Amino acid sequence: MEDKSPICPKFEKAINILAHRWTGLIIYQLFSGPQRFSDIKSAVGISGRLLSERLKYLEKEGIIKREVFPETPVRIEYSLTEKGSSLKPLMDEIEIWSQKWLQSDDN
Repeated sequence: MEDKSPICPKFEKAINILAHRWTGLIIYQLFSGPQRFSDIKSAVGISGRLLSERLKYLEKEGIIKREVFPETPVRIEYSLTEKGSSLKPLMDEIEIWSQKWLQSDDN
């Protein structure tokens, strides 16, 4: 049976990736450069378990990379891949749209 969905499957997958809770904030946080787990955790305000889950998911999708530095103690940093960095214009537009059209929860 032919799929008659008017939405492109790639578009739908992209939206699903970004729709995971906290994913957009994690990506946005990494625009400022490579960061350690604890730095992302404090900046985003997410539990360690959930952050770990999201980072693994984003790594699997090729959006971030995890780099282990053989030091004592071991240092691990997360950064955006080229694929992840290419989301910057999209995220900038979402930020502009949100500033114009959405009210903060503080209001």
